[in-house]
Amino acid sequence: MRLSQTAYAKINLALHVRKAREDGYHELETLFAFVDAGDRLTARAAEQDRLTTVGEFATALDNPFDNIVMQALSALLRPDGLDVTLEKNLPVAAGLGGGSADAGAIFRMVREAYGLPDDWRERAAKLGADVPACVDSDMHIGLGAGEQRREVVNDMAGTPVLLVNPRKPVPTGPVFKAWDGKDRGPLPEGSAREIASNGRNDLRDPAIAVCPEIGEILAALGDTDPFMREMSGSGATCFALYETTKNRDRAAQTLAESNSGWWQMKGQLR
Repeated sequence: MRLSQTAYAKINLALHVRKAREDGYHELETLFAFVDAGDRLTARAAEQDRLTTVGEFATALDNPFDNIVMQALSALLRPDGLDVTLEKNLPVAAGLGGGSADAGAIFRMVREAYGLPDDWRERAAKLGADVPACVDSDMHIGLGAGEQRREVVNDMAGTPVLLVNPRKPVPTGPVFKAWDGKDRGPLPEGSAREIASNGRNDLRDPAIAVCPEIGEILAALGDTDPFMREMSGSGATCFALYETTKNRDRAAQTLAESNSGWWQMKGQLR
């Protein structure tokens, strides 16, 4: 048995931070979208669970037993162990839900090989509020701390997207600390494209205060003629959406030539 899954990069096409909750989190309203690229996981049956991490950002995950992939495996009972290789292509602490996407890929692997228990969403949510969303990896509105979902008309599937990161991790805590705490209102109504076009990311400015390179990336993306550009999550990855693949690829080449130190990934929205 050999299994393989892409851990699809998750981006927030809009992210509205609402009121604080008693548990310390904030109510969020976000439009989740997933790119058809990300980390890559392969697995085969083994006597016990094991994780090997390779790829550009593998060294950022120095403790395999603390990795969310191992936690996801422990959350799901199976007749066999899984020997998993994680190709870590996404930067860490980058606003792409990389760890949650990896866990989501594990859940899909187990579903393919053995099936999932009826309470899989509850098990996934214990690993992180957005892990259930990453199991589904489909565009939807996320509510609560990101664990609740509402359907949306996906009129953006296939849209060319370029992801760019300054290769600097930006933890969520300092960004929320820099946020002014103002509730600027709910997500707009409409289809995914309408919400993305009329929404906002409330964490963009505080993230730029923590990592000024985010502002530089957004400015550079704005010069490549996208129909939309924004920061994802709490940063530092930014994305730009284009009308054609040709425009996206031209933008990727331009940025690679002018800012060779920036990480980038091309794909399409799912």
